[in-house]
Amino acid sequence: MRPRLPSVAPINSFYSKLLVAIVGAALCFLSLPCVQALNNGVARLPVLGYNTWNAYQCNIDEDLLLTTAKLMKSLGLQAAGYNYVNIDDCYSERNRSASGDIVEDKVRFKGGMKKLNAQIHALGFKTGIYSDAGWFTCAGYPGSYQNELRDAKTFQDWGFDYLKYDNCAIPYDSITRQGIVGRYQRMYDALAQLASTSRKAPMVFSLCQWGWSQTTGDIAPAWNSLADIINFNSFITQATDFYGRNDLDMLQLGNGGLTFEESKSHFTAWALMRSPLLIGTNLSTITPEILGILTNKEILAINQDDVVGKSISPFRWGTNPDWTSNSTHPAQFWSGPSKYGTVFMLLNTHNEPSTLSFNLTESPWIRAGRQYYVRDLWAHTDNGTAVRNFTAQDVPSHGVVALLLKDAGDEPDGLFPACSVWWQCTDKNGTHVGG
Repeated sequence: MRPRLPSVAPINSFYSKLLVAIVGAALCFLSLPCVQALNNGVARLPVLGYNTWNAYQCNIDEDLLLTTAKLMKSLGLQAAGYNYVNIDDCYSERNRSASGDIVEDKVRFKGGMKKLNAQIHALGFKTGIYSDAGWFTCAGYPGSYQNELRDAKTFQDWGFDYLKYDNCAIPYDSITRQGIVGRYQRMYDALAQLASTSRKAPMVFSLCQWGWSQTTGDIAPAWNSLADIINFNSFITQATDFYGRNDLDMLQLGNGGLTFEESKSHFTAWALMRSPLLIGTNLSTITPEILGILTNKEILAINQDDVVGKSISPFRWGTNPDWTSNSTHPAQFWSGPSKYGTVFMLLNTHNEPSTLSFNLTESPWIRAGRQYYVRDLWAHTDNGTAVRNFTAQDVPSHGVVALLLKDAGDEPDGLFPACSVWWQCTDKNGTHVGG
């Protein structure tokens, strides 16, 4: 299996002329063919939900999916906004039917996908399914190449709302005569055709293309894996906005291998970079501490901001010179806009506690000469007013500080020096302001 990449909103469920779109902002940044997701209201915000692969891989059946949906409801995850229950690879028979259709596994999904979807929908969730742009899926089950329209109709008839589309078992170049975008274009076209003829609600189209993805391999419940993904994504944050997201792969909280502080950092980075948040944890063993992280309402509110869709971005790398790629020590100082104020993430990438300090105006979203109310998004406390600088003392190893700063008016009069970045300023007579 490979990382799951960008979620897109292919079609609009409210208009007769329904279209599909492939997300492509990451492609633009990497100088690959540039395509844009449609501004059509579908999947405008990051998807929140559950995916079976990380916790169960191929060990899935209808009882597990229904139990997971019920747990999401009883644990309060649905109330927190997690509203998708997604099946990953291995749900089908190894071979298509005599008529050429994908068939659900007759033992593990003996009741059929239609019945399972109806049960999960009745609990208030949407559902997702998985396929591949090649001959086979990554686990060796039937892929959708040359069967795109047939499979899209099957998934729609089964009742799915979301399609994750992988990139294994690619046909020879002499067969496809296409590159990355062209292979996905085939399902793009199939979904568009299906939507225009069926008049049914469209599926979200989620691309998994690990050749130009944000990760260098499958995510693992280990700090080195998280740091590597954060480092890679730090250079393409501008590719995220409404309808197209840099998907950082599934959430590994609760799968072992991460400390509590690392789990907080994991969730904070994914959420504030506006990634889809797909839980990959065995919910029957989830701890109250991990559940508390996943349901942090203030962090989730930033992820689901309906006014500002942009990711946070680094304004200073910290350990390394700015714009330095380092898979073990990614950027430490991040900020971005939101409808609530300016969001900051301070990440301690070291193996010991660190004090992290910055000048407020290092962030492009902060105005010079102003002071700011400080809200701690993990402690859920108001921490006074910041003037010019902010310091977080003793941030735990691999830990995080998440802040929301709101304008509190002009900074106090008479501060010395006259500029927060004093060496950049001069008096109108030409003299430096002094340090």
